[in-house]
Amino acid sequence: MRAARCLEYGPPESVVVEEVPDPVVERGQAVVRIEAAALNYPDVLIVANKYQVSVPPPFIPGSEYAGTVVAVGDDVTDVAPGDRVFGGGIVGAFAQMTSTPARALTRVPDAVTTVDAAAFGVVYRTAYHSLRSVADARRGDWVVVLGAAGGVGLAAVELAQVLGARVLAAASSPAKLDACRAAGAEATVDYDTEDLKERIKEITGGGADVVLDPVGGPYAEQALRATRWGGRFVTIGFASGEIPRIPLNLVLLKGVVVKGFEIRTFSEHAPEDARRDHEELDALFEAGKVHPHISAVYPLDRVADALTDLAERRAVGKVVLDPWA
Repeated sequence: MRAARCLEYGPPESVVVEEVPDPVVERGQAVVRIEAAALNYPDVLIVANKYQVSVPPPFIPGSEYAGTVVAVGDDVTDVAPGDRVFGGGIVGAFAQMTSTPARALTRVPDAVTTVDAAAFGVVYRTAYHSLRSVADARRGDWVVVLGAAGGVGLAAVELAQVLGARVLAAASSPAKLDACRAAGAEATVDYDTEDLKERIKEITGGGADVVLDPVGGPYAEQALRATRWGGRFVTIGFASGEIPRIPLNLVLLKGVVVKGFEIRTFSEHAPEDARRDHEELDALFEAGKVHPHISAVYPLDRVADALTDLAERRAVGKVVLDPWA
């Protein structure tokens, strides 16, 4: 089979496409023919060895995919050959096939396309856990989403409305803000040309109830300063490449609650919340109430271009690879 490979740490262009052996089915495992693999910003960090978890090269990057089961171990009853499924892990998705624990796979609902299933898991679970369990977003709250045109950002714009909140989307260009409005954002701010803090206060009538920040960088503090007293600020990641340093006197004076969300460990530390959130989110997805925004589909040979789109923050919503194109 063909697969993208990180042979040594580096920028996106260091990832190459090679022939590698097909995966072999083992006990408890399922082999999946990958028909779509979605990119996430951590993929860029893992290739550069800048993520919280270090994966020794060589490895196949990619954290989420969807496809069809082609073989299962003798003891597997969760899935069967022919089932459409989606799943993921830290690495392994940017290939034509993968072998994975069968219990880690989820069947794709009949009404959902394989491409949408590949693009759903990471960003929607990140956004929903952050809003529902970490920020406790409530009906009528003003939710400010930074980096709102990214994968997590657009998912958060959509899901905040499902929870009954009002959404102010902040992004860095008119085209990105158009995508946010199309996703239902009530108001938008271009933080490259407008004063983010003042505009948040003006639009919300005094300050945000919730801020979701998957970007970091210089806008984190401005958004924190624009919260109401007792607001909730959730840091999700640092797509800007800069980890902000927040003056703690702001937290003291504003009574703001600052929390972090990290998808790898949330289920371990909050299993009941995670289980509830998964059930609610999967029901929304199956009912067609949420739809991943996919801005580009690349062939596997252009995996470096796709990763560069994420690294340089050009992507709107999700970018997907087609391993067989």
